[in-house]
Amino acid sequence: MTDGISDGISNGATRRWGWALTGSGHFFTESIELIRELNDVDLFVSAAADEVLRMYRKDKEVLPASTRIFKETTASSVPVGQFYEGIYHTLIVSPASSNTVAKCVYGISDTLVTNCFAQAGKCRVHTIVFACDTAPEMMTMAPKGPVPVYPRRIDLENTAKLKEFDDCTVVESIAELRGAIDARRAWLASEAKAANG
Repeated sequence: MTDGISDGISNGATRRWGWALTGSGHFFTESIELIRELNDVDLFVSAAADEVLRMYRKDKEVLPASTRIFKETTASSVPVGQFYEGIYHTLIVSPASSNTVAKCVYGISDTLVTNCFAQAGKCRVHTIVFACDTAPEMMTMAPKGPVPVYPRRIDLENTAKLKEFDDCTVVESIAELRGAIDARRAWLASEAKAANG
């Protein structure tokens, strides 16, 4: 059984999850673990995330066979055109760095990840964002282990502004992210059931 539903694409193909990865080390590993639990995922990988992802791809079992990977290799972010073809039912941006959140809030779409966010909004594809900077004091993962970080006021304000976007769910923990994905799966199941009569 797949997570997608088949209506909305002219050739009857299963609709897919879009997942955009930034290079933030904040819950990167946990995000990969959640991707492993899904079927029919297209990964949109920023240049920074590609460097981190390579470390995980040494294990051939790290991602499901149905996963497709799109890297940030063109200035125009060609792969995002698929949002206009009805391929995606959901976009997840996790982890979302403070830089990515700021660009999304102010409508800047000059990277693969921010372009995905913009096109998802224009195509009314529901988006779930796991923002990295959500509290005045946090622990995050650095190359040599966990370190304390202190998000700036502007970072926290941008996260709050993103919560005001239409059809966008902003989560602040892995537990909330999992809950949002589960809720989306339930919605997809109900849509599939209704479509099948």
